[in-house]
Amino acid sequence: MALGFVCRCPHCGEGRIFGRFLKAKPACEACGLSLEGHRADDLPPYLVIFIVGHIVGYLILKIEMGYDLPLWVSATLWPGLTLGLALGLLQPVKGAVIGLQYAMRMHGFDTSLPSRPGAEETRVGPADTAAGIGRV
Repeated sequence: MALGFVCRCPHCGEGRIFGRFLKAKPACEACGLSLEGHRADDLPPYLVIFIVGHIVGYLILKIEMGYDLPLWVSATLWPGLTLGLALGLLQPVKGAVIGLQYAMRMHGFDTSLPSRPGAEETRVGPADTAAGIGRV
């Protein structure tokens, strides 16, 4: 996750993950790890909203209760800080989510999973056979 947070390849740590702001490269230019299978689409913005909301919310409460700021300062400071933090954290958080998916072998990073549903036999576990699901 740490390598992903600094936007480096989670496998080798050398290549860059992103070609554009939030568009992951198809593969690492250093080690060739395919980055096309990642599913870091919705989670990073949710995490950024959560983090930025807590930081800015705390600062608003602390500063507005302690100081008497003019309205124009508050009207420019808080939206600007919110936008800056959100844009600054979005790419590193998305990189960290890609790193987490790589570390946990999720989605496209797990080569042992079938490429499409039904490509291999369905795996039946002990809980399924106890419930009678895997019996013929």
